[in-house]
Amino acid sequence: MHYTQAKQGRIFVIRLEDNDAIPDCIEQFARDNHINMAQVTIIGGIHKGEIVSGPRYSDRMPPEPMLIPVDGAHEVVGLGLIAPNEQGNPILHLHAATGRAGKTVTGCLRSGVSTWLIGEVIIHEILGAAAKRIMDTASGFELLEVD
Repeated sequence: MHYTQAKQGRIFVIRLEDNDAIPDCIEQFARDNHINMAQVTIIGGIHKGEIVSGPRYSDRMPPEPMLIPVDGAHEVVGLGLIAPNEQGNPILHLHAATGRAGKTVTGCLRSGVSTWLIGEVIIHEILGAAAKRIMDTASGFELLEVD
């Protein structure tokens, strides 16, 4: 385990509107507001796109993602972390549980997922953390590295 100590910064309350792209609009908000690192909470609705719900095979690298289509409006509750990549750009890693008609799917929300009607987002800025996302060649992911 590796860790860094940090302090609470600004808190933002955001209303996403119908068809706002997730995570793109949250990352753009972070860039516009000079947010380097933050915890993100989202509730509301999503539609469109796909959710990554685990690798197809746990013992193979790079992992082959299992993509679950978001077919119609789904409820969503999610938690994520914004951290800078090697170029200093804020990157959101967001996992969420989505539900429709009594069926729940949990996974990573990726580009192509959009807000359905409304999304409510809370961003808790984290100040002074010594961490960033570094490209891991084996997995192909930008993994969080703590100094």
